[in-house]
Amino acid sequence: MPGFRRLLGFVRPYTSILALTFLATVVASVLDGFTFALLIPFLRLLFGTGAGVLTAAPTAVERALDFAIGFALSTEHSKALRNVVLFIIGTVAVKNVAVYAAGSLGARIQEGVGRDMRTTLYSHIQQLGLGFFHRVKSGQLVSRVIADVEQAGQVVSATLVSATQNVIIIGVYLVILFSLSWRLTLLTLLLAPTIALLMRPILQRIRLRVRGALHDRGEVTAILSETVEGARLVKAHSAEDYERRRFEGAIASYFNGIVKARKLAVLAHPVSETLGAGVILLLLVFGMSAGSEAGSGMRPELFIPFMAITLRLLSPVKALAQFPVSAEMSLAAAARVFEILDEPTDDKDPPDAMAFPGVRDEICFSHVWHAYDPGKWVLEDVSLTVPTGKVVAIVGPSGAGKSTLLDLLPRFIEPTRGNVLIDGVPISKYSRQSLRQAMGIVSQHTVVFNDSVRANIAYGGEENATYASVEAAARAANAHEFIERLPQGYDTILGERGMRLSGGERQRIAIARALLRDPPILILDEATSALDTESERLVQQAIERLMENRTVLVIAHRLSTVARASQIVVLQRGRLIERGRHDELAGAGGLYQRLHDFNVLPRARTPSRSA
Repeated sequence: MPGFRRLLGFVRPYTSILALTFLATVVASVLDGFTFALLIPFLRLLFGTGAGVLTAAPTAVERALDFAIGFALSTEHSKALRNVVLFIIGTVAVKNVAVYAAGSLGARIQEGVGRDMRTTLYSHIQQLGLGFFHRVKSGQLVSRVIADVEQAGQVVSATLVSATQNVIIIGVYLVILFSLSWRLTLLTLLLAPTIALLMRPILQRIRLRVRGALHDRGEVTAILSETVEGARLVKAHSAEDYERRRFEGAIASYFNGIVKARKLAVLAHPVSETLGAGVILLLLVFGMSAGSEAGSGMRPELFIPFMAITLRLLSPVKALAQFPVSAEMSLAAAARVFEILDEPTDDKDPPDAMAFPGVRDEICFSHVWHAYDPGKWVLEDVSLTVPTGKVVAIVGPSGAGKSTLLDLLPRFIEPTRGNVLIDGVPISKYSRQSLRQAMGIVSQHTVVFNDSVRANIAYGGEENATYASVEAAARAANAHEFIERLPQGYDTILGERGMRLSGGERQRIAIARALLRDPPILILDEATSALDTESERLVQQAIERLMENRTVLVIAHRLSTVARASQIVVLQRGRLIERGRHDELAGAGGLYQRLHDFNVLPRARTPSRSA
């Protein structure tokens, strides 16, 4: 099983702990069998059928007991009985210490494997391109990182340790039974493969059912995440009933899938137990008949431990029979985890990637084409030069490819054809981290984390920024006043997705973040859309300060931003169809003029200064 082998790779760092777990399990299992063997001298002494351990025709178990504790039983009856009782109590105590050690070490392996899998998965997700996040729902990702890893880790930790322990216990018990009747061992070895073959169809169906149920669980998580994040929109459109029906439908699908999987798992339990019980009964019948054929029945002091061990054998045999069921569930979850780990890391740099030295002369988009899906071009042969220190505005109707064009510069996506160059060097030669550190990005979808105002402004490499520099950035972004009004000022925790702030306040936090970073290249993606008039005014003032002395690429619907650009480029259906300054394009009769005349680009005063 390739999936199981890949899972075992996460166990390798814990090889030494696994060895100690194995040793503790062996000790516990041997002492467990030894406890039952001690019943032989205990029963003989209790019923007064003899002193010591050896008889006229001793079994291998009796000879082993005589070697181990014979010295303590070669004394008067009462002292011998006391000694064997002390041995039983001591053996049980030491066995349980070993059981505790094995359980504690097993838990460490289980949690360690889960931690490492989540860390590996999260690190891999961080190296995936934006295209992956467009395809996969966030709820599905959360489900795989949390729930699926938990399920997958069980097969290489708790389940594997438990299976090892049961195998050892069964081995110890069979050695004891083998010493009483070798035929029992052979019968067991013959029947075990039969049980496995009978269980195989059930296990295959369990894996398919569980994998489908896990996908449905991811859908439930995705819907929950969407409705919580969009709670305002849901209430605004009175869509509570619709969302409830959608959630109930996903829950019902998950319910039906998991119930079917559980039914199969429950079916596997009685089937395996029935088969196991049949094996035990056959062992008993065969053992007793073998004793009768030998001319004498099994002695009472041997028969009772034999029965006790045989019945005790049921539990580990049953647990071992259930191991494939648990393994199939874990492997189904592991397959979902490995689907993510097998995604190509298209946001990872090669070892020879150079550090970005900064922009000196110009940024150039050279004959750029891009398609998210094969043959469906979002950008077609776009060429654009942005001189250092200038402002280039990109306008066009929705779906024209404006955001896609800007996503090429920080290498969120790579061009399907063509190149993006800075000072004549393709940006693909630079490391993404160094390239992005030279850029400030402010978009309409502002992300604010559930942390303090200060931490949000100093996010991303500016954690050591001084209080004064953070406050200066906030003042420049017109954010200082509203921050001071918050309960703890700059130390106020903003809540999940910054719900304590208005849209304009979140936008000014993002601008302060960019100002603190002081990037030479600035990307603005409709940063003033969906704001009220007062918020737009404050944000626009902050953006104007942010744009000073920088190379700026801006997508904007506000004429106050567009009109002051050094160059305006117009995109339509992925093609660059117009370029020029505002006064040149506004009367040219093209798409820009139509957007302007239809108030898609709202009218504004002529700016007081040009860029």
